[in-house]
Amino acid sequence: MGVENNTRAIEDTVVTDFTDRMSYSGYLDLPTLLAAQKPLSVPEHHDELLFIIQHQTTELWMKLVIHELEAALAYLQADDLPHALKCVARVKHIQKTLTEQWSVLATLTPSEYAQFRGMLGNSSGFQSSQYRAIEFMLGNKNEKMLAVFESDADAAALLRRTLEAPSLYDEFLRFLARQGHAIPASVLERDVTKAWVFSEELMPVFIHIYDEHETNWAAYEACEEMVDLEENFQFWRFRHLRTVQRIIGMKMGTGGSSGAPFLQKALELTFFPELFAVRTEIGK
Repeated sequence: MGVENNTRAIEDTVVTDFTDRMSYSGYLDLPTLLAAQKPLSVPEHHDELLFIIQHQTTELWMKLVIHELEAALAYLQADDLPHALKCVARVKHIQKTLTEQWSVLATLTPSEYAQFRGMLGNSSGFQSSQYRAIEFMLGNKNEKMLAVFESDADAAALLRRTLEAPSLYDEFLRFLARQGHAIPASVLERDVTKAWVFSEELMPVFIHIYDEHETNWAAYEACEEMVDLEENFQFWRFRHLRTVQRIIGMKMGTGGSSGAPFLQKALELTFFPELFAVRTEIGK
């Protein structure tokens, strides 16, 4: 079928009557989704919609990250490493999308943002419960953060659940132990509500995996996937920092944080320190 007058004909088989059929809009609940952007500036500032959509889409992607990490945790518990890594691979692609999104927000100039920033009140990305849940699931746990979410029962429940559950790294190490690797008892029995800190006791395990990678290929591959996961997270943190600096400079955050200096400190946090430390030891 050709194109006539620069118009593509609708094929006879295309469904056009949705009186009693599921439509694209109905399946995605687009009326609800597209009505969720409610700029508060009066008169409405042109760029406030960008700011809202940027953060709403980020929250949607983070919802999927949590979904995938929960599945990865369950697969590791069942000793199904291939399916766990499939979930991690999807998370890595989402991370790249989230990082690239900062380039859209970076088109917002300081002068433009200043015209509606006051509408945010004390709201801030610092208060994203999903972001905190992802950090907790990857091992950067901080029980004091729960105080920020006391007024939101659902958010508090999510954070409490992820705080008290083993992180992805915890479950990976337990998997390695069940596969015969000499994971120390102190690691396996640690308090999982605490942030992960570097363990010198683990280094011989990872040195062995990397030195003997041909015979430990599954574990070796999983380690590298974890490294990708952390690197991607750090790229996201860095782009966040640079975007904030570009738009508000060194102003305090709307939620009361120091702004850029607070984000700078996050770059010092790590999820899987032994997987980076092992690189210094290989080939000595």
